[in-house]
Amino acid sequence: MTGATQGLGLALVEGLARRLGPAGTVYLTGRDAGRVAGAVAGMPQTGARVLGELLDVADPDAAARLAGVIGERHGGVDLVFGNAVMRVGPDDDPRAVMDEYTQVNNFGTTRLMRAFVPLLRDGGRFLVVASSLGTLHHLAPVLHGRFDRAASLDEVDKQVAAWRDAVEDGSAAAGAWPAFINIPSKIAQVAAVRALAAERRAEDLRRGILLAAVCPGMINTPTSGLWWDVSGAASPAEAAVPLLDLALNPLDPAHYGELVRYGKTLPWRPAA
Repeated sequence: MTGATQGLGLALVEGLARRLGPAGTVYLTGRDAGRVAGAVAGMPQTGARVLGELLDVADPDAAARLAGVIGERHGGVDLVFGNAVMRVGPDDDPRAVMDEYTQVNNFGTTRLMRAFVPLLRDGGRFLVVASSLGTLHHLAPVLHGRFDRAASLDEVDKQVAAWRDAVEDGSAAAGAWPAFINIPSKIAQVAAVRALAAERRAEDLRRGILLAAVCPGMINTPTSGLWWDVSGAASPAEAAVPLLDLALNPLDPAHYGELVRYGKTLPWRPAA
């Protein structure tokens, strides 16, 4: 579990440990050693064993290093949640945060996929926590092809880098990019899932593996509260339930390579 020291990530670890029981092992990761240690110490003493590991997904080599460690210890993995996120508020200048933002949210996602998807055992799950904003409905049609035609993780990374550069040099508005940087970021996350899934679909489905993006819906967190009224939104623990159901229930092939919210697939492209 990446981004696991607070909010949804922490709730997913707690829920997963409870569901797996004593035979399971869950890795709780984050980039701050003190927060990782504190989160592990706060875990209930029943359920799966929870271990803490440092993982800064913005570090180009960190995901591969941790995958090597876990591969040596266990020989493979059964479930990976990519949940690391750099959050931004309405007062943040996109030009000032774009490099770090994309390093965490986007390049961090594709690094995690490259490192851990090859370790998935039969019946494994790799789920990227994204958003319902991660569909082409929320992007100007002139930009759809950048992500709809991306056929590899490298191509998705190339398009993210181009978008990042356009925001930083001020040309993004002229290029029809939305001002809310969360939208292209989430679309790129889903595009990365779709690109890798297209390469792996037949073999993964034969082996019972699910590769998908997931939307947890609106969550009542301080960061979300900067943008929206979240007073009636789900708590992190409540939002974790359908994600854990997706991870642990039998595979539905219709979910493979798609963005799933509350157990249902969200259309990637707008209706004709």
